[in-house]
Amino acid sequence: MGRRAPDGGVIFTFTLDNYIRLLGLQPDCLNPLACFDPLYVSILWRSLTLAFNTTLIVILMAYPLAYFIARAPQKRRNTYLFLVLVPLWTNFVIRVYAWMMLLRTQGAINGVLGWLAGLFGMPFTPLEMLYTPGAVLVGMVYEFLPFMILPIYTSLEKIDPSLYEAAADLGANALKTFWRVTLPLSMPGVVAGTILVFIPVMGTFVVSDLLGGKQVILVGNLIQRQFLDARDPTFGSAASLVLMVLTLIVTVFYTRKFGFGKEIVVG
Repeated sequence: MGRRAPDGGVIFTFTLDNYIRLLGLQPDCLNPLACFDPLYVSILWRSLTLAFNTTLIVILMAYPLAYFIARAPQKRRNTYLFLVLVPLWTNFVIRVYAWMMLLRTQGAINGVLGWLAGLFGMPFTPLEMLYTPGAVLVGMVYEFLPFMILPIYTSLEKIDPSLYEAAADLGANALKTFWRVTLPLSMPGVVAGTILVFIPVMGTFVVSDLLGGKQVILVGNLIQRQFLDARDPTFGSAASLVLMVLTLIVTVFYTRKFGFGKEIVVG
């Protein structure tokens, strides 16, 4: 609560002007429709959409990997987990810069595509991959994939093998066993991984800043720029609170909807 002072400070007073501004309205405007500006609403919606898409893609990629590791021979599991954790040994920002080198017009991906096109005598125009929403999505998925693999693996690894034997004795095939036994018992890992991925993606600004440039602005970038560039901490604080409330609402709904595991009935 407060207003921005002319020198960039804060005038402490009760006001909802910053929240009204976030909704795209003007506090002193008598006609809300005529004064509506969708800029900040679109940023909030873009952040939510990106977080949902990132989480969904990460689940689809992480579950098979975690299942493969959990079903691998015991002596190989540590090796596979080691490979999953190796990228985390490198600084977060350095990994994002690596993707910039891969995705830029003269990067490795365009270089390989150009070489293949030349090999088959085909014309090739370098793809514009950097500073696009797709580049930001790729960076988000890459950065947060390990945080989904590990909790799912933990849930899968704890499943008692005798349950699979019981399912087979009751006539359940592989697909039905997965649907009625494996998936319900691994849901705590999926839920935990979703929280570990969705919440950071909603608030991060490094990936979108480097891979999206000025073309992809998320709520994290908005908050950062209000504090560092615009020198409007009151608006940045309001955006931070709205971000926290949105994240809390989605998280509570998700955990209540899917729970932390279900009782299984094989048959």
